[in-house]
Amino acid sequence: MKKAVVLAAAFFCLVVANGQDIVVNNLRNETSRAIKKEADTSSWNWKRGGLFNFNLAQGSLSNWAAGGDNFSLAANTYFNYFFFYRSGRRTWDNNIDINLGYVESTSLGSRKNDDRLDYLSKYGYKIDTVGKLFLSALFNFRSQFFDGYTYSNNVGDLSSSFLSPAYVILSAGFDYHPASNLSIFLSPLTSRSTIVSNNVLAQKGVYGVPAGQHALYEIGAFATVNYYSAIAKNVTYKGRLDLFSNYESHPQNVDFFMTNLFSFKINKNFSATYSLDMIYDDDIRLFGPTNTSPGLQTKSQIGIGFMKPLNVKKIRYS
Repeated sequence: MKKAVVLAAAFFCLVVANGQDIVVNNLRNETSRAIKKEADTSSWNWKRGGLFNFNLAQGSLSNWAAGGDNFSLAANTYFNYFFFYRSGRRTWDNNIDINLGYVESTSLGSRKNDDRLDYLSKYGYKIDTVGKLFLSALFNFRSQFFDGYTYSNNVGDLSSSFLSPAYVILSAGFDYHPASNLSIFLSPLTSRSTIVSNNVLAQKGVYGVPAGQHALYEIGAFATVNYYSAIAKNVTYKGRLDLFSNYESHPQNVDFFMTNLFSFKINKNFSATYSLDMIYDDDIRLFGPTNTSPGLQTKSQIGIGFMKPLNVKKIRYS
């Protein structure tokens, strides 16, 4: 598990480092007018925008606790929306990611099971003179919309559903912004709740929640890194890495959640995408020879389709 965390962190840092070098070189070639326009945040209070993407994709899974096939073809929709607030020393960042997919299994027929809902909200108060360090509070909610299944001998078994699981994080800490496209949030005091609202799943005792109960509450340390960059002229990368250590139970076994999305622009409206999600949760013990061990969960997907950035709007109220 430690090797998996190190490899994931190294991969993330490598992408960030390479992306930053290219971004710096590109910025040097831009006109001063473009740089000034991008850097000016004093003229707006609210900034909002987003991205809509529709893909025909091929995906693969390994140890995916929420269910699904090892190989599938899918029609996948990704929607992102953000709204940011700036006023004096105060900031409030909100980001919503929604994935909806209709999957055609290579062996089991069609069904909806590739989806995710992720909402991240972060409020900060600037505590330095250059605007890179903030005292912040963070809220994160993550779940899915549709039922997921695992299969044995072509027989489906319910493994996940809406709010089963759902993860809720409440955290207080420090948010560091060394660059406009990179934020590092560190918290020594974080509450993480794992919810299993479905009665059938709750009776099984899945996702670390004791059998017969609907929630597990943990206190620990938390860190999240968010990064976005134009790696090349027509290639962009968006990544996020979450780390959590439970103070009360095996704090050395760090849980992590990582998403990576590469977009390759073909023309104005079409692009190819590659996504890679990785999860390790020490409380999810569904793997190994006896199905009682934790394991690294991976989901990858490559697709081509329509991509439409939503217009970025800036609004000033004062």
